[in-house]
Amino acid sequence: MNPSTQLAPPPLTGAKLVLATIAVALATFMNVLDSSIANVAIPTISGNLGVSVDEGTWVITLFSAANAVAIPLTGWLTQRVGQIRLFVAAIVLFVFSSWLCGVAPNLIVLLASRVLQGAVAGPLIPLSQAILLGSYPKEKSATALSLWAMTATVGPIAGPALGGWITDSYSWSWIFYINIPVGLFAAAVTWIIYRDRETPTRKLPIDKVGLLSLIAWVASLQIMLDKGKDLDWFSSPVICILAVVAAVSFLFFLIWEFTEKNPIVDLRLFAMRNFRGGTIAISVAYAVFFSNLVILPQWIQGYLGYRSVDAGLVTAPLGIFAVLLAPVMAKIMPKSDARVLATLAFLGFAGVFFMRSHYTASVDPYSLVLPTLLQGIPMALFFTPLTAIILSGLSPDKIPAAAGLSNFVRVFAGGVGTSLISTGWNDRTILHHARLAEQSNVNNPDYMSAVANLHATLGGGLDQAAALFEYLLNAQAAMLGLNDIFWLSSMIFIVIIPLVWLTKPGKGGGGAAGAH
Repeated sequence: MNPSTQLAPPPLTGAKLVLATIAVALATFMNVLDSSIANVAIPTISGNLGVSVDEGTWVITLFSAANAVAIPLTGWLTQRVGQIRLFVAAIVLFVFSSWLCGVAPNLIVLLASRVLQGAVAGPLIPLSQAILLGSYPKEKSATALSLWAMTATVGPIAGPALGGWITDSYSWSWIFYINIPVGLFAAAVTWIIYRDRETPTRKLPIDKVGLLSLIAWVASLQIMLDKGKDLDWFSSPVICILAVVAAVSFLFFLIWEFTEKNPIVDLRLFAMRNFRGGTIAISVAYAVFFSNLVILPQWIQGYLGYRSVDAGLVTAPLGIFAVLLAPVMAKIMPKSDARVLATLAFLGFAGVFFMRSHYTASVDPYSLVLPTLLQGIPMALFFTPLTAIILSGLSPDKIPAAAGLSNFVRVFAGGVGTSLISTGWNDRTILHHARLAEQSNVNNPDYMSAVANLHATLGGGLDQAAALFEYLLNAQAAMLGLNDIFWLSSMIFIVIIPLVWLTKPGKGGGGAAGAH
């Protein structure tokens, strides 16, 4: 029987529904947690493995890149092996790769393990959406999406706090080991409940050319972005070659996928207005949000002197409103226009980043925590409405492929955004340092007075006072550079609002229901 005509199993009820939701949510949480848990541990991991912080950041970006490449395979793999078998297998392999990350003796092994971890995690997010939607009645689709959004939201939020605490209290290896019991529980419960609800399978040819071209342009682009700063960008032949490979393989990928009978990525989904607008909006927004979530702890640890756990705690309040408002979202979604909710989310993000753009080098903990706390409000309004828009009007057999493609774009955008924002912060820091340094010379009486005051206050030689002044100048330059990034992030959220309004109107729950 064709999968599109296969009757879907009835919704789950009672204790089975509760347990199933918890298991699927834990698998989702485990995946998204690992996309951010290493953020505050990067300085520690880099120090322990004897590499720079920039190289340590590859632990994050390579996971995102591998995850992005694997996500589009979800639709094809689902039809080949079945939704439930694929989901459970992905969880088990994720547990295994997490163990490999924990025991990694050097950066090369750790990065290879993170690539494997990101690759096997590919099906988890899109399948978790599809499985939850299939477990709830049509009229409860908004509730299912809200529960999924809560776990997808809390993961990146809890990651830095949990990662900081584990790194300071135990060892960075344990940020990966904690996946083992969580994953085994999620896999066991999911299999017990869903093994009799397997989706029909059929043998489809694998689009090898499309897959290889996808890997080629994603890998070359990500490596180019990660190494560009170190190799002085396009003055380096390596970067130029990577740029050409990325451009050519991307164009080939587009042409091939549009003409292939069984494409690895169904780009025709972008012909649907809601899918196109919703996917672009959620991807750009996630790129800005996630990349800032990476660099903020680095600045807090590197320039404010916070411990890993304290840097994590600064970002932890992000989850308070996100969790508290999740049940509220489930109630208002069916009655609301998803575009209005998404617009409010983007305006909220813009306001939060604008607040942060006024930080100073002597910022107090309250000023750090307040925007983070308030950011939980737009977070609650973020994932669910846009997911509902993206999946609106799709038949059940299209949901895995659509969820896979939209999540591919979103996750890849997160990795690219992290590289771009990190590079942008570095460049703006260098610019501000040069401007400040112009005034820091022996011919400037203000500079000499500042050095003399430091010498009188702290004692020691004038050279030591000058070194301390240089340290303070570096901190100020980094702060000004970060303010520029925050301000730009605020503007981006304003600019992408029209994308939401290019989609068709509808109730927030209506899209989900239609997708169901």
